[in-house]
Amino acid sequence: MRTAFLFSGQGAQYAGMGKELYQNYPVARDVFDRADEVLGYSIKDICFGDEEKLGETEFAQPAILTMSIAAMKVLEERGVRAEMTAGLSLGEYTAYVASGAMDFEEAVALVQKRGKFMAEAVPSGEGAMYAVIGLDTELVEEACREAQAEGLGLAIPANYNAPGQIVIAGAAKAVELAAKLAKEKGAKLTVKLKVSGPFHTSMLQPAAEKLTPELEKMRISPMKIPVFTNVDASEVVSEEDIVPLLSRQIVSPVRFSDIVLNMQKKGADTFIELGPGKALCGFVKRTVKGVTILNVEDESSLAKTMAKLEA
Repeated sequence: MRTAFLFSGQGAQYAGMGKELYQNYPVARDVFDRADEVLGYSIKDICFGDEEKLGETEFAQPAILTMSIAAMKVLEERGVRAEMTAGLSLGEYTAYVASGAMDFEEAVALVQKRGKFMAEAVPSGEGAMYAVIGLDTELVEEACREAQAEGLGLAIPANYNAPGQIVIAGAAKAVELAAKLAKEKGAKLTVKLKVSGPFHTSMLQPAAEKLTPELEKMRISPMKIPVFTNVDASEVVSEEDIVPLLSRQIVSPVRFSDIVLNMQKKGADTFIELGPGKALCGFVKRTVKGVTILNVEDESSLAKTMAKLEA
């Protein structure tokens, strides 16, 4: 068995996430308590019941990273270790913590700043993101090109999540038109996402410019397990590549389905999503066949995962 840990991105958060793990496992409690200390406010109170703050990028990002690492620590305490790791967007930071490249406390403070910079980069209402379900990649890209040709601004694929599951982003009116055109081309569904901006597009360049100096202050340690990056889905070869990749990541499309394919090529046959929700499990299922797909976010998912791994 070759295990890959996958870490949730923004949008997966929900009120109550991590509460059972916090209540039942000292190792999870320690993670939340350390995050509270670093941030200077209670991230556990936000995770466990503050829906309003969880909807704000600045709080959602440290909340998801903290909860995801707490879930990982509980699983590791049961003897489950990963041979490789990756995450969706924000989840890539969690993956670097899991690999040992980043210190948890530094990472949680960094992603709060990242969330703040992302929220500030584009005034509210000027950007948008839509999930396009059930349409070939080429036709989604075509819909974006046609929408851009109308002169309404940027519209591009921002997340290649899985075959038939692509998120588009850009200027609000352009992306709305691209989603409409995608529907006309045969998309089963288009859904406007509840996010504060057009993430993973060039419209986030102001955020990238603020984030880069913060990234450069980070202490980067040797990776104990390989990380696969969102930017081009490849395995990160050197610790020196981490900061430049994360600077580019904020304005580059996320190549998640290619990450899953590349992990499978490296021998991964068991994918475990750690953090809120099961979105990544769904993406893996749509991308590769014949692999084991599990998740850990609470008592029941932990029990199911351990039962499957011990069978």
